[in-house]
Amino acid sequence: MATWRIKALQFGNCNCDYGCPCQFNALPTHGNCQYAAGFHIIEGHHGDVRLDGLRCAAVGTWPGPVHEGGGTSQFIVDERADQAQQNALLRIMGGEDTEPMATMFAVYSAMTATFLDPLVKPIDLEVDIESGTARLFVDGIIDGSSEPIRNPVTGNVHRAQIRLPHGFEYEVAEVTSGTTKTTGGVALELNKSYGQLAELHLSNEGPVRNAL
Repeated sequence: MATWRIKALQFGNCNCDYGCPCQFNALPTHGNCQYAAGFHIIEGHHGDVRLDGLRCAAVGTWPGPVHEGGGTSQFIVDERADQAQQNALLRIMGGEDTEPMATMFAVYSAMTATFLDPLVKPIDLEVDIESGTARLFVDGIIDGSSEPIRNPVTGNVHRAQIRLPHGFEYEVAEVTSGTTKTTGGVALELNKSYGQLAELHLSNEGPVRNAL
């Protein structure tokens, strides 16, 4: 098993209401799960392969809660990556070279029945956790954005965070309002639903605690 570690910024958007019950071991808002996510790797490696500055993205859908399986997923890797880097990104996102269920990548992949062919594309991704904003764009595949949740009466920004000290993804996530449309093998329309911005520090053994 190759060892790997990444520090990354993440924008994720799913079809649940703000807060996402799945973050609290409850069933998803609408009974099923749909999501799109992008990752900008600040620094990282997979074995001897450096991944600094690269991006990747994923879209997925499940007919019920993720833990019941039967999902369909597709991965997108940065066209700037060479073949070794592409393979490394796909192995990380696919839960390979990872302790069982140690990261969200490993969990989602284990619960996926159908993997569509991965795509190699330019990935535009900007994440600003403090402002609650993000932009994820893969031409012809993903058009997503994040904005702060706002008070429905005053219009003021309403900030909220989720802290999971023993989670398999992040330690702290900024909860936002996400809107994403995807086309192709996994077609989604998410409108002002649960958005998530986070700093990630993950390894083949799971999250690296208190590292960012």
